[in-house]
Amino acid sequence: MTETGNRGGTATAGEIAKFDALAADWWDPRGPMAPLHAMNPARMGWVARQLGPLDGLRVLDVGCGAGLAAEWLARRGARVTGLDAAGAALEAARAHAAASGVVVDYREGRPEDLSGEAFDAVISLEVIEHVPPEERATFCAALARLVRPGGAVVLSTLNRTPRAWVTAKLAAEYLLRWLPVGTHDWRLFPRPAETAALLRGAGLFVEDMAGLSPRLGGGFAVTRDIGVNYLVAARRP
Repeated sequence: MTETGNRGGTATAGEIAKFDALAADWWDPRGPMAPLHAMNPARMGWVARQLGPLDGLRVLDVGCGAGLAAEWLARRGARVTGLDAAGAALEAARAHAAASGVVVDYREGRPEDLSGEAFDAVISLEVIEHVPPEERATFCAALARLVRPGGAVVLSTLNRTPRAWVTAKLAAEYLLRWLPVGTHDWRLFPRPAETAALLRGAGLFVEDMAGLSPRLGGGFAVTRDIGVNYLVAARRP
């Protein structure tokens, strides 16, 4: 959920502390990560369609947190590297993967520090809204550098709209208490046009965009409503 750290750059000490504090409860579907658990089947289904056949695909999950997306991909045959600067979250990821018999290569760090490797695909889900705005171009450039030519880069994040403020900030943090107060700063949510511009500035071709919307019966569905949660798929030429 977060790409954080304590050395500046695309990561901040405040963010690493925030998400490390949630590490022990990350895999509890009724805990503070309940929204991620609810949306994960729909969002990962969409991600998988952008990546193509997963068997043997080498995928980098940037800001992997405790591994919800990384394990989903690994269970379907992908060779996954999970990268995050939140050490406690990574320990939870490693422990859960070991207990579940899932193989994921978890590493601590930031994407701009990773060198000498190229992946078939790079994903970064619910991360860019936690990257300082002045570092987002650097962040997207690092993602683009880490994917092979022809490979996909997929992001998901929250839109900076009044509806997103009501649902993702006011309701989720203050009214329903799904997330700890202070998890998100609505002012830092990137609008879709801003995210697309960052990806294009990194030399990527934006191919598709979709929304994630809650269903009446529970869970989420992929829609064309990008007013709150949205996903973007881009490709390196």
